[in-house]
Amino acid sequence: MNDGTQNAGGTSGAGGGPGAEGTGAAGAFNGPTDSGTNGPESAGRHARVVLVDDHRMFRTGVQAEIGQTETTGVEVVGEAADVDQAVTVITATRPEVVLLDVHLPGGGGVEVLRRCAPLMADQEQPVRFLALSVSDAAEDVIGVIRGGARGYVTKTITGTDLINAVFRVKEGDAVFSPRLAGFVLDAFASTDAPPVDEDLDRLTQREREVLRLIARGYAYKEIAKQLFISVKTVESHVSAVLRKLQLSNRHELTRWATARRLV
Repeated sequence: MNDGTQNAGGTSGAGGGPGAEGTGAAGAFNGPTDSGTNGPESAGRHARVVLVDDHRMFRTGVQAEIGQTETTGVEVVGEAADVDQAVTVITATRPEVVLLDVHLPGGGGVEVLRRCAPLMADQEQPVRFLALSVSDAAEDVIGVIRGGARGYVTKTITGTDLINAVFRVKEGDAVFSPRLAGFVLDAFASTDAPPVDEDLDRLTQREREVLRLIARGYAYKEIAKQLFISVKTVESHVSAVLRKLQLSNRHELTRWATARRLV
């Protein structure tokens, strides 16, 4: 879903209100949320943030969850749904932190990082990136960190933890969801390039996401909810994965993914 976005100068009105849509989208964060009670951790602090995600409902949820500036200290100054929009909005607003989805139309989060490299390198006013993605795949984590992102958290993060992560990244810290830190340590401790998996390379990024969730035992409805797509779209992706990998059913798919340590 490559939808319209709010450019420099502020966010869309839908993002800031407490209506049903914003509340529902905030449910993308699993677990309790308490953005209204952050207390002294956010007191006196301020961070200008741009949201980059191709799902409008998720951006609305994040805005509703963390963008109550008087309470959280986070000011959402722009949004984008694809690579070109992201580069335009980030360049125009010069935020302190960008919350960046990994999979975006136009080349993905890595392409945004590549095109914003001069902004990251600015000594006086650096733009720092925090990946916020549904994917917890090692190659996604390593790819954006090598591209210059300061951290990587998954969309299961709570609103309070995301706010704290934003401020830590703004201050120059590296922030990772606990499980993902090991990927980065392993990748940068090794001088060997990861082996190329020709079978895996046949799959699109979305097909890889569906593959991992299927292999972990998720039902089609659960996958659709987590990836913000329809059940029919999930079925289409599963059919494509099975065809490309020459597998017959989800049980074979699970064994295939487990053998490659993708689960």
